[in-house]
Amino acid sequence: MRVRIILISTLALLAACGTPQERCIAAATRDLRVVDQLIVETQGNLNRGYALEEVVMTSDRWMVCRAAIPATATTPAQPAEMCLQSYDYTETRPKAINLADQRQTLGELKKKRVQLEKAARPAIAGCKLAHPE
Repeated sequence: MRVRIILISTLALLAACGTPQERCIAAATRDLRVVDQLIVETQGNLNRGYALEEVVMTSDRWMVCRAAIPATATTPAQPAEMCLQSYDYTETRPKAINLADQRQTLGELKKKRVQLEKAARPAIAGCKLAHPE
Protein backbone atom coordinates (compact mmCIF):
# COMPACT_ATOMS: atom_id res chain seq x y z
CA MET A 1 0.00 0.00 0.00
CA ARG A 2 2.70 2.45 0.99
CA VAL A 3 4.66 1.61 -2.15
CA ARG A 4 1.67 2.51 -4.28
CA ILE A 5 1.21 5.82 -2.51
CA ILE A 6 4.88 6.66 -3.01
CA LEU A 7 4.70 5.58 -6.65
CA ILE A 8 1.61 7.68 -7.34
CA SER A 9 3.10 10.70 -5.56
CA THR A 10 6.35 10.37 -7.47
CA LEU A 11 4.57 10.01 -10.78
CA ALA A 12 2.40 13.05 -10.08
CA LEU A 13 5.49 15.08 -9.21
CA LEU A 14 7.35 13.93 -12.31
CA ALA A 15 4.35 14.56 -14.53
CA ALA A 16 4.21 18.16 -13.33
CA CYS A 17 7.89 18.75 -14.14
CA GLY A 18 8.15 17.45 -17.72
CA THR A 19 7.69 19.00 -21.10
CA PRO A 20 4.20 18.87 -22.63
CA GLN A 21 5.26 15.83 -24.65
CA GLU A 22 6.63 14.05 -21.57
CA ARG A 23 3.45 14.82 -19.60
CA CYS A 24 1.31 13.51 -22.45
CA ILE A 25 3.34 10.30 -22.70
CA ALA A 26 3.29 9.88 -18.92
CA ALA A 27 -0.49 10.16 -18.90
CA ALA A 28 -0.79 7.70 -21.78
CA THR A 29 1.44 5.11 -20.09
CA ARG A 30 0.27 5.48 -16.47
CA ASP A 31 -1.46 2.08 -16.38
CA LEU A 32 1.54 0.44 -18.03
CA ARG A 33 3.88 1.75 -15.32
CA VAL A 34 1.53 0.54 -12.58
CA VAL A 35 1.41 -2.93 -14.11
CA ASP A 36 5.21 -2.92 -14.43
CA GLN A 37 5.52 -2.15 -10.72
CA LEU A 38 3.06 -4.94 -9.86
CA ILE A 39 5.07 -7.36 -11.99
CA VAL A 40 8.26 -6.43 -10.12
CA GLU A 41 6.50 -6.83 -6.76
CA THR A 42 4.95 -10.19 -7.68
CA GLN A 43 8.24 -11.52 -9.08
CA GLY A 44 9.97 -10.44 -5.86
CA ASN A 45 7.34 -12.31 -3.83
CA LEU A 46 7.95 -15.46 -5.87
CA ASN A 47 11.73 -15.14 -5.54
CA ARG A 48 11.51 -14.73 -1.75
CA GLY A 49 8.67 -17.21 -1.23
CA TYR A 50 6.68 -14.70 0.79
CA ALA A 51 5.30 -11.17 0.49
CA LEU A 52 6.35 -8.11 2.43
CA GLU A 53 3.54 -6.25 4.13
CA GLU A 54 3.86 -2.77 5.57
CA VAL A 55 1.89 -2.31 8.77
CA VAL A 56 1.35 1.05 10.44
CA MET A 57 1.88 0.75 14.19
CA THR A 58 1.21 3.25 16.97
CA SER A 59 3.31 3.65 20.06
CA ASP A 60 3.72 6.14 22.90
CA ARG A 61 6.85 7.93 24.03
CA TRP A 62 7.66 10.48 26.67
CA MET A 63 8.13 14.00 25.33
CA VAL A 64 8.94 17.32 26.97
CA CYS A 65 5.63 19.17 26.96
CA ARG A 66 6.92 22.24 28.77
CA ALA A 67 10.55 23.21 29.06
CA ALA A 68 12.08 24.00 32.42
CA ILE A 69 11.65 27.59 33.50
CA PRO A 70 14.63 29.10 35.31
CA ALA A 71 14.14 31.02 38.53
CA THR A 72 13.77 34.77 38.42
CA ALA A 73 13.87 37.36 41.16
CA THR A 74 10.13 36.95 41.77
CA THR A 75 9.39 33.29 40.83
CA PRO A 76 11.00 29.99 41.73
CA ALA A 77 12.39 27.63 39.09
CA GLN A 78 9.91 25.19 37.56
CA PRO A 79 10.99 21.76 36.29
CA ALA A 80 10.24 20.53 32.79
CA GLU A 81 6.95 18.69 32.34
CA MET A 82 6.85 15.38 30.51
CA CYS A 83 3.84 13.81 28.81
CA LEU A 84 3.06 10.75 26.72
CA GLN A 85 2.61 11.40 23.03
CA SER A 86 1.50 8.87 20.42
CA TYR A 87 3.37 8.46 17.15
CA ASP A 88 2.94 6.20 14.14
CA TYR A 89 5.66 4.18 12.47
CA THR A 90 5.73 1.63 9.68
CA GLU A 91 6.94 -1.89 10.17
CA THR A 92 7.65 -4.31 7.31
CA ARG A 93 6.57 -7.86 8.06
CA PRO A 94 6.69 -11.09 6.09
CA LYS A 95 3.32 -12.38 4.93
CA ALA A 96 2.51 -15.91 3.79
CA ILE A 97 1.30 -16.17 0.19
CA ASN A 98 0.01 -18.86 -2.10
CA LEU A 99 2.84 -19.32 -4.62
CA ALA A 100 0.58 -20.91 -7.22
CA ASP A 101 -1.75 -17.90 -7.08
CA GLN A 102 1.23 -15.56 -7.36
CA ARG A 103 2.48 -17.41 -10.45
CA GLN A 104 -0.97 -17.13 -12.01
CA THR A 105 -1.17 -13.45 -11.11
CA LEU A 106 2.27 -12.85 -12.64
CA GLY A 107 1.19 -14.54 -15.86
CA GLU A 108 -1.97 -12.44 -16.04
CA LEU A 109 -0.02 -9.25 -15.34
CA LYS A 110 2.43 -10.04 -18.14
CA LYS A 111 -0.49 -10.60 -20.56
CA LYS A 112 -2.05 -7.33 -19.45
CA ARG A 113 1.27 -5.55 -19.93
CA VAL A 114 1.43 -6.69 -23.56
CA GLN A 115 -2.11 -5.38 -24.13
CA LEU A 116 -1.37 -2.05 -22.47
CA GLU A 117 1.87 -1.64 -24.41
CA LYS A 118 0.04 -2.20 -27.71
CA ALA A 119 -2.67 0.27 -26.69
CA ALA A 120 -0.10 2.88 -25.61
CA ARG A 121 1.85 2.92 -28.88
CA PRO A 122 -0.71 5.00 -30.85
CA ALA A 123 -1.19 7.32 -27.87
CA ILE A 124 2.58 7.88 -27.61
CA ALA A 125 2.77 8.57 -31.34
CA GLY A 126 -0.11 11.03 -30.96
CA CYS A 127 1.71 12.79 -28.13
CA LYS A 128 4.82 13.13 -30.25
CA LEU A 129 2.79 14.62 -33.10
CA ALA A 130 0.83 16.96 -30.86
CA HIS A 131 3.85 18.11 -28.86
CA PRO A 132 7.02 17.95 -30.98
CA GLU A 133 10.22 18.79 -29.12
